[in-house]
Amino acid sequence: MTQMAQEEIVSNTKTVMQGLEALRVEHVTLMNSLAEGSKTDPDKMEIVKKNMENIELGLSEAQVIVMLFAHLQNIEAEKQKLRTQVKRLCQENVWLRDELAITQQKLQASEQSVAQLEEEKKHLEFMASVKKYDEIQENEDNLEKSRTDPVVELFPEDETEERNNMSPTPPNQFANHANAGYEIPARLRTLHNLVIQYASQGRYEVAVPLCKQALEDLEKTSGHDHPDVATMLNILALVYRDQNKYKEAANLLNDALTIREKTLGENHPAVAATLNNLAVLYGKRGKYKDAEPLCKRALEIRENVLGKSHPDVAKQLNNLALLCQNQAKYEEVEMYYKRALEIYEMKLGGDDPNVAKTLNNLASCYLKQGKYKEAEMLYKEVLTRAHEREFGAINGENKPIWQVAEEREENKLKNRENTPYGEYGGWHKAAKVDSPTVTTTLKNLGALYRRQGKYEAADTLEDCALRSKKEALDLVKQSKVLGVADDNKRQKSGNSKDDNDDHNKRVHK
Repeated sequence: MTQMAQEEIVSNTKTVMQGLEALRVEHVTLMNSLAEGSKTDPDKMEIVKKNMENIELGLSEAQVIVMLFAHLQNIEAEKQKLRTQVKRLCQENVWLRDELAITQQKLQASEQSVAQLEEEKKHLEFMASVKKYDEIQENEDNLEKSRTDPVVELFPEDETEERNNMSPTPPNQFANHANAGYEIPARLRTLHNLVIQYASQGRYEVAVPLCKQALEDLEKTSGHDHPDVATMLNILALVYRDQNKYKEAANLLNDALTIREKTLGENHPAVAATLNNLAVLYGKRGKYKDAEPLCKRALEIRENVLGKSHPDVAKQLNNLALLCQNQAKYEEVEMYYKRALEIYEMKLGGDDPNVAKTLNNLASCYLKQGKYKEAEMLYKEVLTRAHEREFGAINGENKPIWQVAEEREENKLKNRENTPYGEYGGWHKAAKVDSPTVTTTLKNLGALYRRQGKYEAADTLEDCALRSKKEALDLVKQSKVLGVADDNKRQKSGNSKDDNDDHNKRVHK
């Protein structure tokens, strides 16, 4: 029944009530007339009374209907009021849900920030605890003055000795080998540095689980085919390589290569880095034929991206030459070394340590071919350049060590005290220019002299090589002390320009 029908019923009921009220009045009048009459008719009186009772009942029922309608109206009003309240509560509930979602997002961001800060705090505490190792490593790197290429590490002149005395890869080489051409994202930098630090110290039991955990987290958040995953695969592969786990390392590098080719493109520098690392690994396992095409492809990528005269191209040429040398492809070896030498001298200058290293490698190639005269000339060139950098131009009073050695050889049948080595004992300090290369050159030229029967000259150079090694170790210790002092000075210096100027003045004084 609609609201309009209810109103009509009530209206009709009120009309009926008015009619019943009028009827009741008439019946009251009629009853009074009958009662006043001389003759009272009982039947009529009875009929009037019954009618009165029916009229009263009708009036009562009509009043009930009117009251019920009023009650229903009140209920409807309350119902509308409740609906309004429910609607308002629903709106408030939606608003509260939105506020809760925003608050949860803020809480999650705060928790992530706290976790990152805790990780950075742990990293800083760790870095402080291993600061002495960092200082020693930095000083060793300063002695070398250049990065050592991974393939150069594998196949030096004294190949057997190097393989039998494997040492962990230094931190700067780990980072360069794994991430060449690809910048480490901020979210990985702290963990990346921790893994490199532990691995460079030979603490593989810590570095490997860290790497695996990082890989698992990255694959959950970014998926397997992501450049960050490839970066961690490269790092873990280098850790396995240092542990001589070549099979596991090869699987990881192949996986990283596939990811980088898919996500970065086949001609990206990071792809060249992975190819080079894989070639290094195959070279360590003696699979030179498998390593060579990988190295050539890395060379091609670097030539296309960096240009054919870039120093990194020269480094790759050195690697390729070393792989070919182990396959006795000497014509190709000479071609690659000479081209690398030309790039280094053109781009970095003749005094760059890479020039000496390449000359040394080319000389070792000549030795393996029996070209002793050509090898001897290159060794002398390396030593002569080192001497000139340390002591100036050569003259009658200022002679390089190889010339001193040959003079001692000539005078050995005369008075052995005629040219005492003590007069030239300071020459070994020239090894500070590039200790590993100069020391290796001294050993190699000494071995060549010994092959030629020049034992006195060989002894002179070998003794100088031992002295240079001792000098390098002493220099590391001194640099460590100086490095700590410099750190203290830097900590005391202010951040403002005036403070920096005052600090510079004090250092100058």
